Amino acid sequence: MNNKNFSSRHIGSNQNETNEMLKAIGSVSIDELIDKTIPNSIRLKNKLNLPEPMSEEELLANLKEIGSKNLIFKSYIGQGFYNCYTPTVILRNILENPGWYTQYTPYQAEISQGRLESLLNFQTMICDLTGMEIANASLLDEGTAAAEAMTMAHNLSKSEIANKIFVSKNIYLHVLSVMKTRALPLGIEVVVGDIFETELDEKYFAIYFQYPDDNGELKDFSKITENAKSKKIISIVGTDLLALTLFSPPGEFGADIVLGNSQRFGVPLGYGGPHAAFFATKKEFVRSMPGRIIGISVDANGNKAYRMTLQTREQHIRREKATSNICTAQALLANISAMYAVYHGADGLKNIATQVFDLTKSLANSISKINGCKILSKNYFDTLLIEVENQPQIKIEAEKNKINFRFVGESKIGISLDETTTLNDIQTIADVFCNATENEKFKITISKNNFDELPKNLIRTSKYLTHSVFSNYQTETEMLRYLKRLENKDFSLAHGMIPLGSCTMKLNATTEMIPITWNEFGAIHPFAPKEQTGGYQIIFSELEKYLCEITGFDSCSLQPNSGAQGEYAGLLVIHQYHLSRGDENRNLFLIPSSAHGTNPASAVLAGFEVSIVKCDEKGNIDLDDLKLKAESNKNRLAGLMVTYPSTHGVFEENIREITKIVHDFGGQVYMDGANLNAQVGLTQPFLIDADVCHINLHKTFAIPHGGGGPGMGPICVKKHLAEFLPTHPEILVGGRNGIGAVSSAPWGSASILLISYAYIKMLGANGLADATKFAILNANYLKTKLEKEFTILYKGENGFCAHEFILDLRNTKINSGVDAEDISKRLMDYGFHAPTVSFPVHETMMIEPTESESKFELDRFIEAMFMIKKEIAEIENGIFDKTDNVLKNAPHTSSMVVSDNWSHKYSREKAVFPIESLKRNKFWPSVGRVNNSFGDRNLICTCPPIEDYEKK
Repeated sequence: MNNKNFSSRHIGSNQNETNEMLKAIGSVSIDELIDKTIPNSIRLKNKLNLPEPMSEEELLANLKEIGSKNLIFKSYIGQGFYNCYTPTVILRNILENPGWYTQYTPYQAEISQGRLESLLNFQTMICDLTGMEIANASLLDEGTAAAEAMTMAHNLSKSEIANKIFVSKNIYLHVLSVMKTRALPLGIEVVVGDIFETELDEKYFAIYFQYPDDNGELKDFSKITENAKSKKIISIVGTDLLALTLFSPPGEFGADIVLGNSQRFGVPLGYGGPHAAFFATKKEFVRSMPGRIIGISVDANGNKAYRMTLQTREQHIRREKATSNICTAQALLANISAMYAVYHGADGLKNIATQVFDLTKSLANSISKINGCKILSKNYFDTLLIEVENQPQIKIEAEKNKINFRFVGESKIGISLDETTTLNDIQTIADVFCNATENEKFKITISKNNFDELPKNLIRTSKYLTHSVFSNYQTETEMLRYLKRLENKDFSLAHGMIPLGSCTMKLNATTEMIPITWNEFGAIHPFAPKEQTGGYQIIFSELEKYLCEITGFDSCSLQPNSGAQGEYAGLLVIHQYHLSRGDENRNLFLIPSSAHGTNPASAVLAGFEVSIVKCDEKGNIDLDDLKLKAESNKNRLAGLMVTYPSTHGVFEENIREITKIVHDFGGQVYMDGANLNAQVGLTQPFLIDADVCHINLHKTFAIPHGGGGPGMGPICVKKHLAEFLPTHPEILVGGRNGIGAVSSAPWGSASILLISYAYIKMLGANGLADATKFAILNANYLKTKLEKEFTILYKGENGFCAHEFILDLRNTKINSGVDAEDISKRLMDYGFHAPTVSFPVHETMMIEPTESESKFELDRFIEAMFMIKKEIAEIENGIFDKTDNVLKNAPHTSSMVVSDNWSHKYSREKAVFPIESLKRNKFWPSVGRVNNSFGDRNLICTCPPIEDYEKK
């Protein structure tokens, strides 16, 4: 192995193993396999035009050099983004720990109890601080959370004429921009003004205001919410978690929905993300709430168990009727913020907030003494709005001292402090103002305990974070052990293969991950002046160029911060294109039944109607049905959303005929990039004649899934769509006729773009193509082996699959009573995470091994599946009972097999050591099979009282 060849580190099999796999599937070479798998008509004729690959050492040195071009200024810009300290015990044991960041979304609850408990802590923290009844387990960012709240409120409205939302003029500009983007295709009118001076009528379904507002002001909104309630108008509040440790929570003054950004609870700025937004509401609205919700249920043995609750609300199940199109949240960052609260506890958070408030008061007292400066803020927490006579000179003086303020108009300055601010810092700020105004400098003294100067009704009196989890782990020893206990309950890529179809759980290489915690990239505010971010601009420019080369398209936007956001942005670009041509009536999207699960929900969110196109018995799009629906709707056809290769795991031979039909009738083609890992370096979205695609960087380009997020979903477009790419109100990005902002930050979750940048730089053109080839080889090796005992649902023209395939288990259930879920739970006993279950076809498993898995791991999976097949046969042959067997009772925990009450007709050894190798290396599920219906019937979504733990 060449130590400087990263490709050999990333790809799981060596040459001998490759030859053995090729022999098993009947191919003489990997290139022959590819020729028989991908239609020749869409094959790339030349390799990608990318730089020669770097070694890991060269890449890190290169990124250090690039990072040095970012200027690290002290940021006082605020607007929901703040400097903070990530406790090092959390930094090392969560953010830098593959046991946490390589986990998948916790759909398999039995092997996800650690992150589920942590996310329940997050929900509890949010409910406590906001004063609301229920919270979800995070959203993408504050802007999209506000947009989701607007959409939720609109859906909840019973009025047929209410299509307006009143938005306070004092909210964050980036939040307002995302809300306006989201409102337009839905026909929602966003009215902006002074919320204390407007008269609400029956045409309003919601109001939105910030608390504290963008100028730092705290106001009493109780009469506003009371008035709204009397008119059946929903009150939405954007707020700040640290402020709520001191000031009255929105739930106590009548809010219906509360949201914000949890970033300042221990998550680096990262030039905009990833950061976990929070979202809380009343329990009566829970079934309309977007995002994932963690709840408490019981397992088969009656023990407490965590799970994702009310999953039937989700987009891949309800499709176009879903509450939102959210597929990726920010679970990893929510876990960090939750643990920040666990580590500090209520008293620690209050101390931090009090320090920030005291310093802000001290700064205000000081600035007010300077001639030419006037404090406009009255009741504030961490932010001051200052009117000045010489703003340009103050800006120059601030930059000399490597300080960024927020400059508002031509005569105002905003300053937001945070937990990293010190007395020396505010002394420097005062000196800057004095130098710029030619005032004599003076020494600042700290001003403490100023709460008596605030209105009593603004001061918080209610308690929060009273659960013992927020008081038991304040020492590092206890915190470390708590984090490790939770980690040990969860299956991650550190333990074994996660063969999830359509999810691409590949290696997240350590070298790719290291730079995201470097200060050069982590300490930059998303609205810092562009000229201070030279390093990031190099990353963006090169990454956009690489992604365009890979897709064959002309322009790229890095702003969408999830795959679903990418879908949404791409659809809005198409919508804007049609409008620019006067085609206002083009409002229908055709979506094949083989498309990715988020597609219908994204289309509806973008304001389109949806018509589902049938697939034939081979899993291919039914051309006759497509032609019929395209032609009969030719005057209003907006486009087609197609996943390629399809979620059925095949490269459709007639894909260009499919796209031609759509183009002939005036539509555009949106290609979902969920399966791009089967294309890179071998074919392109451009070659199938698509017009736009999104790219799941958290799949194909190695950003880790983080237990349910973060993700990134950039879009690439052909030239005619480039002018409509997303813009942003704070920094100039996007097209000249862009659709507006789709994320809070101009480049989405900018810091994790480093991961994909590193992935491409280290693999180069040949390495990227090899990764695709081996993804297809590994899938076909598994398919060839497993089809000896199982039915493969769909195959390509030559009998091969793409990078994934589907096992058909429908007859298995008929013959034995064993269903896909039983097999998924039994795989846990064998030390595997289950494949994707019952998607896109009910009672199936979609398997995707990725290129990073070795032949050894593939063979281990094959052995497990063959043993499970034997276990099924034992049930079919009457050897074991149809209800009391190893599959129906799976997974088996250690406490189950050491119990004196073992009453099953099979042995303990058969339950937990069905193959010899498990005796040497065994992952133990921490709970038995979780009772899903019990959890939905008995909704508990915050930490239960300590007495409940004692009962269990």
